[in-house]
Amino acid sequence: MGNAGSTGSPAVRTTRWERVTALPLTVLSLVFLAAYAAPILDPQLGAGWRRACQLTTLAIWLLFWLDIGVRFVQQPDRRRFVREHLFDLAVLLLPVLRPLRALRLVTVVLTLSRRTEIWVRGRLGVYVAATTLLLVVVAALAVLDAERYAPDSSITSYGDALWWAAVTITTVGYGDFYPVTTEGRFVAVGLMIGGIGLIGFVTGSLATWIVDRVSGRGQQPVATAEDIAALRREIAALRQRLESPDGTPTEDAAARPVPPPRTTPPS
Repeated sequence: MGNAGSTGSPAVRTTRWERVTALPLTVLSLVFLAAYAAPILDPQLGAGWRRACQLTTLAIWLLFWLDIGVRFVQQPDRRRFVREHLFDLAVLLLPVLRPLRALRLVTVVLTLSRRTEIWVRGRLGVYVAATTLLLVVVAALAVLDAERYAPDSSITSYGDALWWAAVTITTVGYGDFYPVTTEGRFVAVGLMIGGIGLIGFVTGSLATWIVDRVSGRGQQPVATAEDIAALRREIAALRQRLESPDGTPTEDAAARPVPPPRTTPPS
């Protein structure tokens, strides 16, 4: 009865759902990214292909809604779920407005980033590199979509957009390329926040690693002294058994101290 109840708990159901949908959502995110990028990278793309890309992104976006809806239904405390996922819900809701449709890419970034974090757990460099590359590629697409046909825009090709995204995420900002539209500036702000967040993440992880290393070295002499003391007790017990004819410890052997380990003087 206990096992049956535990397997049907909301936490278990949610974990099972996330495990089952992890790979499909990752594939859908990549398809979404390709469908979003195709009309931007190829301005001469035919009307039929453009329509197909629009329908594909819309269908996948609705599937993202379905995913968060299923997880919402599985929660015993749904208000808490909404509070904890306000950003996800806003990202899914706001792209209904045409000027904010680039926010759909944020859903793709969040999904791929979470999957990458799970798959490369323990490999900080791989995770940071993958997340940085993803942010640069996505931000370049979004800013090019917003800036290409804007008056006085300096970002008119994907190469320009990639260069702008690279210098922006590293907080360098040479100023040779910059967005002039409101949508493009929103992309710039998001990319700057992402770059600062990555720098903070790397700094915090390195600080934690250094603290762990230092504390581990401090505990090593204590552990070594305890090991030596335990070994000396075992040697004393063996000596007692060897010196006793019937295998029981003798009083002389028990009272005899165990000599300390020899140390080699430094040369």
